[in-house]
Amino acid sequence: MSRHNRGRPLDGFLVVDKPVGMSSNQVVQKAKRMLMARKVGHTGSLDPLATGVLPLCFGEATKFSQYLLDSDKKYWARLKLGVETATGDADGEIIAEHPVDGIARSDVERVMSRYQGEIEQVPSMYSAIKHQGQPLYKFARAGVEVERKPRLVTLYSNELVAFTGETIEIEVHCSKGTYVRSLAEDIGRDLGCGAHVVALRRRAAGPFGEQDLVTFDMLEAACDEGRAENFLKPIASAVCHWPEVTLTDSMAFYVRQGQPVQVPKAPVRGWVRLAVTKASSPAAFIGVGEILDDGRVAPRRLVSGG
Repeated sequence: MSRHNRGRPLDGFLVVDKPVGMSSNQVVQKAKRMLMARKVGHTGSLDPLATGVLPLCFGEATKFSQYLLDSDKKYWARLKLGVETATGDADGEIIAEHPVDGIARSDVERVMSRYQGEIEQVPSMYSAIKHQGQPLYKFARAGVEVERKPRLVTLYSNELVAFTGETIEIEVHCSKGTYVRSLAEDIGRDLGCGAHVVALRRRAAGPFGEQDLVTFDMLEAACDEGRAENFLKPIASAVCHWPEVTLTDSMAFYVRQGQPVQVPKAPVRGWVRLAVTKASSPAAFIGVGEILDDGRVAPRRLVSGG
């Protein structure tokens, strides 16, 4: 067996509760070893400092990882006021300290109200955004500052849930591409005292939330009992919130050839799940499609052999 084909051909999503201190890639490699899987990837990095929802995609599910990358996220974060770091989080070197005397909860709420809806955000130099083919954090570690253009992101909600005078806790529901570290720095700047993230937990990524989490302890116990693959969620779960279009066998034949088809009572626009009817079982997921301007359903990404 070649090196490329080693491991079991598992398909689906595993929603790991990422431990603090591990990189997203380390989580991927550990889960891959534990399940002896052939192909595993993640759906958007979490900082080593962060914990929480990190969906891993196995096998055919890797084809649909982009839809989780593009999905909304929810975070809880604890911010330390009065201290600025080079990275915007507790892993970075302290670069400035300021007094926080006189800052009231109402001051924080007033500042946070500025960060609602669509806002411009400058990505951190310690983000994984690529510049000239390299992630920004590599330039930062080399002491090179790269000009970054502001990006439009959306904060659907940004709530203050705790205030102690020196720390605040916030809950954020945001669009893809939002950096909580940058948000913390912006809040600290507007308060006039600086701030950085000392704890961060992702509570949801697209359709997956904390109710779906699997810890490595749970996974290890399941591996010992030979049932670890039971934790894998179906590939369709990544797009479970999309409307479903059910195809007949003849429609599915043309879709598998990459051809759009006309489906009665299909949605008039947007993205859809594609499923094929089966005589004595639920419709089988075969991929995702998009409604064309003329109303036909065009395949966009299909499960191999589905």
